[in-house]
Amino acid sequence: MLRLHRLRFKQLLPCRLYITPLISLRRPHVPANFVVSCPYSTSMSTSAASSSPPVQSSHQKGTNKPIDKKAKDTGSAHPLELDPRPEYFEHRIRIFDKLKTEHDEWVKNQPRQEIAITLPDGSQRKGTSWETSPMDIAKEISPSFADRVVIAKVDGELWDLERPLEASCSLELLDFEHPEGKRVFWHSSAHVLGEAAERHYGCHLCIGPPTEDGFFYEMAIQDRPVVNSDYPALEKVADLAIKEKQKFERLFVPKETLLEMFGYNKYKKYIIETKIPDGTSTTVYRCGPMVDLCVGPHIPHTGKIKAFMITKNSASYFLGDANNDSLQRVYGISFPDKKQLVEYRKFLEEAAKRDHRKIGKEQELFFFNDLSPGSCFFLPHGTRIYNTLLELIRSEYFKRGYQEVISPNMFSSKPWETSGHWQNYRESMFTLDVEKEQWALKPMNCPGHCLIFDSRDRSYRELPIRMAEFAVLHRNEASGALTGLTRVRRFVQDDGHIFCMPSQIEQEFAALFQFMQDIYGLFGFEYHLELSTRPENYLGTIETWDAAEDQLKKALDTVTSKTVSRNLRFARFSEYLCNG
Repeated sequence: MLRLHRLRFKQLLPCRLYITPLISLRRPHVPANFVVSCPYSTSMSTSAASSSPPVQSSHQKGTNKPIDKKAKDTGSAHPLELDPRPEYFEHRIRIFDKLKTEHDEWVKNQPRQEIAITLPDGSQRKGTSWETSPMDIAKEISPSFADRVVIAKVDGELWDLERPLEASCSLELLDFEHPEGKRVFWHSSAHVLGEAAERHYGCHLCIGPPTEDGFFYEMAIQDRPVVNSDYPALEKVADLAIKEKQKFERLFVPKETLLEMFGYNKYKKYIIETKIPDGTSTTVYRCGPMVDLCVGPHIPHTGKIKAFMITKNSASYFLGDANNDSLQRVYGISFPDKKQLVEYRKFLEEAAKRDHRKIGKEQELFFFNDLSPGSCFFLPHGTRIYNTLLELIRSEYFKRGYQEVISPNMFSSKPWETSGHWQNYRESMFTLDVEKEQWALKPMNCPGHCLIFDSRDRSYRELPIRMAEFAVLHRNEASGALTGLTRVRRFVQDDGHIFCMPSQIEQEFAALFQFMQDIYGLFGFEYHLELSTRPENYLGTIETWDAAEDQLKKALDTVTSKTVSRNLRFARFSEYLCNG
């Protein structure tokens, strides 16, 4: 991955760009708290509400006590389901049913008219507004096709299959193999997991989005940790919900009513209070006894899920903030065909044999210890490999005109405030109090290299200046996200920055791409490149960003046209623009 940053220094040049080649085997960093912004979790509309998130306090009170009946065939020491069920089940359903009756009456009174529904092949089907649904069209095409589809897109917007169409539109029907279909399928499966957790634990649910390889649900459970022996019980309850073919029912609910519906759950209340503006509404979905705050959409009913599996669990914090309540996160995966789950289990078995943590320990390369989570201990054999890789990259930097530098491992907050990291990245940094000032261990080298560049006046004749550093970096990753060498808190990154003039950008990019190809090609790695533009909260002027993005696009076009024939998987080039 390459990153391009923009900074300004003493008006030396009207436009300074420096480019970062990141030749690293680390997985791209994704802060744990990013998950709450997933549109599949809850409504994320903004609000001026000023509530504070729940912090270090006891979880829900008054949870029903389970009867002394053990779950059968699950190996759990706890009942399969609470009996009686938590009171909030009836509370939510009573409010939902009342609003659903009103909504159905409103839909019944909407004027009907003939509408045209255009399919991707250009053909058209006739329908009736407020009556014809995407599922009706799917059944017209083929009953077997209707059985395969999981979600619709109406005029480019994801749409529940059984939600009536309101006007003439274009219609796409997506199955599980489509990326968007898969995410919806797993999102609906997360609701099934949430229902199973409520029925088994009597917990208070927080968020439950799909992920790249399944789904999870975060929950607060009083006086009981999630353990592996709970998995069969959760899967059993989920299977019961699946066999019932519970319909996913969608309903718009005003904010005031949402606060009443979820008044028992402080986590949902906080999300409602802070994310939904006063006087507005958002959607909830019901399947069986579960009603959840959710933007959807969902599969028609739980019976679409043919295979369901709990994969793991971990600890987490509400909204990814260590100052908030500690929660428990349960992960799962599901499929529309039982054969796919069999194949997935085989994949897991093979992956376990090749787990780098297992190999590292068996071959005495490295290990991890809970006394320093996320920080690798390299043993002599591993250290030899490590140093060999280090010398390889160092020699490649030298060939390409880079000068190696060493910058401090700890800085005051000031350079991070200037770069924007302190405002946007502070939660992922290890901060310290030093002589009544805030300091931090560096999570990246960018500000240090900028300070080196800015240590004296520079002439354009010196450019480009290419800096390289092999520095120890620290990132405050959530404990539940730590995964061997792929997600760590302490690591070394071979990091380089190029300070150059705008007229030198294209040639520097060409050299960087060759650098990437040489290193990745040596190890047989495939990669693709992505182009992303400025973020919404960018710094600086729009004119500066437009000029920088335009030059990046030109450089990308030039480079990819020369390299695509080499059978590397190029897509778009990823830039990270930061104005200092």
